[in-house]
Amino acid sequence: MLKESERTNRHAKAFLALNPVNPHYFLFRGEPTILITSGEHYGAVLNLDFDYHKYLETLHKDGLNLTRTWSGSYREIQSSFGITDNTLAPLPNRYICPWKRSDTPGYFDGGNKFDLTQWDPEYFKRLKDFMNTASKNGVVVEMNLFCPNYDDALWKANPMYIGNNINSVGNCPADEAYTMKHSDLLKVQDEMVRKIVQALKDYDNLYYEVCNEPYFGGVTMDWQRHIVSVIEDAEKDFPQKHLISMNIANDKDLITDPVPGVSIFNFHYATPPVTVGMNYGLDKVIGENETGFRGKEDSLYRTEGWEFILAGGGLYNNLDYSFTCAHPDGTFFDYASPGGGSPELRRQLGILKRFIYSFDFIHMTPDNAIVKGGVPDGARIHILAESGKQYAAYLLGGTQADLKLTLPAGEYEVKWLDTKTGKYVKSESVRSDGGVVTLSSPDYAEDIALSIRAQH
Repeated sequence: MLKESERTNRHAKAFLALNPVNPHYFLFRGEPTILITSGEHYGAVLNLDFDYHKYLETLHKDGLNLTRTWSGSYREIQSSFGITDNTLAPLPNRYICPWKRSDTPGYFDGGNKFDLTQWDPEYFKRLKDFMNTASKNGVVVEMNLFCPNYDDALWKANPMYIGNNINSVGNCPADEAYTMKHSDLLKVQDEMVRKIVQALKDYDNLYYEVCNEPYFGGVTMDWQRHIVSVIEDAEKDFPQKHLISMNIANDKDLITDPVPGVSIFNFHYATPPVTVGMNYGLDKVIGENETGFRGKEDSLYRTEGWEFILAGGGLYNNLDYSFTCAHPDGTFFDYASPGGGSPELRRQLGILKRFIYSFDFIHMTPDNAIVKGGVPDGARIHILAESGKQYAAYLLGGTQADLKLTLPAGEYEVKWLDTKTGKYVKSESVRSDGGVVTLSSPDYAEDIALSIRAQH
């Protein structure tokens, strides 16, 4: 007879995993999965004024399936990065983190200092409720454990800074906080990782990112490798393990020494998405888990998302500044933040998600080699293909195209999609004799997508 624990494990949901058929994508709740979102600025848990119930319900309603959140080991201040009503910058006494407040006053913006040897039960209650709410809404959570100190002001707001805790920990410069130089600070970080990993051991909708933008602020690679090993050791006796992500670079970089145990390699501001092709041979998920800072126009982030996913990426997230504490449903428009985000953008990214999910994408790989001409001057094209069966293409630039593609012999249904409305604007049947066929698009503005499917 099975023990109760064995019965529970046998019937437990499989955790988010690399898809065994095509590890450039995920497997989640039994389904091939690509993660696409436009999410808030990472303060959903640590900012007590943020209504994450409304936020996660909004993502679900918009057809999106990912959010990033910060553990609370890092926070921002009101002046950080020119972000209006920044959710990562809680108001005084509205910040919560894994560590409990002490009885000693003196935290940088009011309230008591932290005791880095004590956990705050209210934080972990909030964290688990956040995870439960995300799970119910089909949203995968990237739990980002650490973030570098971009300047001294941010370090002096951090609980691990010596002036903010009663443990005499953090007596070091900002750029030494995430290195192997200070054993007392490293011990605090290790224990926090272990505590969070233990608290979240049963959630299927989760992966861990070691550190946001470690290429800033003095974060060392040996420290990152160490944190990966801490996560792995903390989970070694768990019946199921969570995926681990590393943030590699802004824009692009060639990964020549991938860290064992890391399954997701994330980039920021990766447009055009050449980094996908550069690292496709790793056979892991290549993601863009942060973009923004290009202006406010929806088109910037719609087109960036389409390019990244159609280039073979498995994850895309735009920083959406329409989410604030006062507008957890993402309806804030009057912001002066350096990026974009809006209900309209999320609707358009929902079109992208529905388009790619309309294919059996798990059997598709990037294949621009089939393009033999007809791309408008200055335009870019990306094609995912399962040769002779299905093709998904995206064209950015131009106003009309006569694409010349090599297709195996057969009959194909060809449909052109308006990426802004989600409507197919031209359909036709095309026969190929195994050579080059010309597919003429309708007139379009800015970009257009193309579906080609074999007819049987």
